[in-house]
Amino acid sequence: MTQAKKGVVYLVGAGPGDPELLTLRAVRLLESADVVLHDDLVPQAILDLASPGAEIVNVGKRCGMKSITQDEINALMVERARAGRGVVRLKSGDPLVFGRAAEEMAALGDAGVAFEIVPGITAGFAAAAAIRCSLTDRDRASNVVFSTGHHAQSHNRSPLPEIEDATRVVYMPGRDLSLLAAQWLDEGLPPEFPCAVVSRAAQPDQEVQSTTLGELGNARTALAPSLLIAGWAVRETAAAATVAQAAIHAAV
Repeated sequence: MTQAKKGVVYLVGAGPGDPELLTLRAVRLLESADVVLHDDLVPQAILDLASPGAEIVNVGKRCGMKSITQDEINALMVERARAGRGVVRLKSGDPLVFGRAAEEMAALGDAGVAFEIVPGITAGFAAAAAIRCSLTDRDRASNVVFSTGHHAQSHNRSPLPEIEDATRVVYMPGRDLSLLAAQWLDEGLPPEFPCAVVSRAAQPDQEVQSTTLGELGNARTALAPSLLIAGWAVRETAAAATVAQAAIHAAV
């Protein structure tokens, strides 16, 4: 049975926030770790799985407010591991997708600290599941592009069929989506390009907004964390998810 080893750091994916979407390995490491260093967005329901005697430290950086630097996080991991403690570095989604895992692995390697990576369900997959959308489609999307809101624009002036032949998944798209919409329209994407803004995917208060690229700038501000999925594969599924969500809310 998996247990957190002394002096080892585990970069563990917490998934989108639903404890039932954690891997078994993630749960067992949480239950046996001496120290849990977690992102701000990891919900209490997941933290409650940790051992009652574990040291729980919030090392989150959110919405531009940095209460702790990356160097300080690296130092905490190294210090606790060198003290002979089993450390879980609990990261939202998957550690290897926009989670600064490269910086943390480099710091651990430079310090001579052993580490392992435990994958988690990334928010893009949870959001796609929320709107019942296959990110790839034989007729409409042969590529998937993952980006963040800060680097979502493309300078590739490809022919129109090629730039439309992808499902675009944008993590942390920001509160104002009008700039991103303008960039994509300038790139050559049509105003009717389907978009879905998914907020708090796979959590009880999940919300889905179905819209188009032309109307994306008018989308209401979504609760964090939110994610944008755009592409022709999104058209029918996003609209259906929005209707289903409204029906559920009406029944409550």
